[in-house]
Amino acid sequence: MELPQDKKVIKVRANKVVYDCGDFVAKVYNATKPPAGVFNEALNLTRAEQSGLDVTPIVEVSKVDGSWSLITKKVEGKTMRELGDEDHERRPELTRQFVELQLDVHKYTNDLMPRQQDKYTRMINSVTEVLDESTRYDLLMRLDGMSNHQNICHGDFVPSNVIVREDGSYCICDWAHASQGDGAADCAVSYLRFKLRGADEFAENYIRTYCELSGTSMETVENWFPIVAGAELARGRVIEKDFLLSWIDIASVD
Repeated sequence: MELPQDKKVIKVRANKVVYDCGDFVAKVYNATKPPAGVFNEALNLTRAEQSGLDVTPIVEVSKVDGSWSLITKKVEGKTMRELGDEDHERRPELTRQFVELQLDVHKYTNDLMPRQQDKYTRMINSVTEVLDESTRYDLLMRLDGMSNHQNICHGDFVPSNVIVREDGSYCICDWAHASQGDGAADCAVSYLRFKLRGADEFAENYIRTYCELSGTSMETVENWFPIVAGAELARGRVIEKDFLLSWIDIASVD
């Protein structure tokens, strides 16, 4: 697929560039992204839509200048992050809406989604150069002891992935890390993302609101911290390594 000359860069990440192409959005990956990962994201997006969730409709998976890309229809609106940045006084209200939306996602099921426990097992087993065998075994035993659930979990639920339309409805984008599993693990991942970005105040408000609205104990979410930290190490983001290891170290002295 050839992108229009007047395309605009929406965001740049280590392994991708996202373009606004008018009627559609193109997520163009670099050579480090395996084709299977791109098709898996497209499949997750399709399954989320099939389940009844409001997501960015997929157009195609294709190559752009030799790089794999995921093309979706453009959804007009502003992200929750943009709304919060524009009006700080709205942040408590937006945080609550954000959590309510995440809990709504967790009400959906799709038995074709990847299993969360299988996904985390693969990721933890892959970090042999970062975690020794004993630590990996401990994390896998912790994971094995967690309750099995079949709730759809986004896997990267952050305000920048929620588009708010003018009519107030929501559209959720970026389903690359979706799975079926425990919503408490999904909460732990979101909390981890906020802490990594230095948004400590938002992180604490978020997790308190999640536990309040879901009826989940803080301990239940915290039990997932070392597991999701170990899994996230598989992404190979050097700047996150020490932070993630500190979460695992805390677990080792519990």
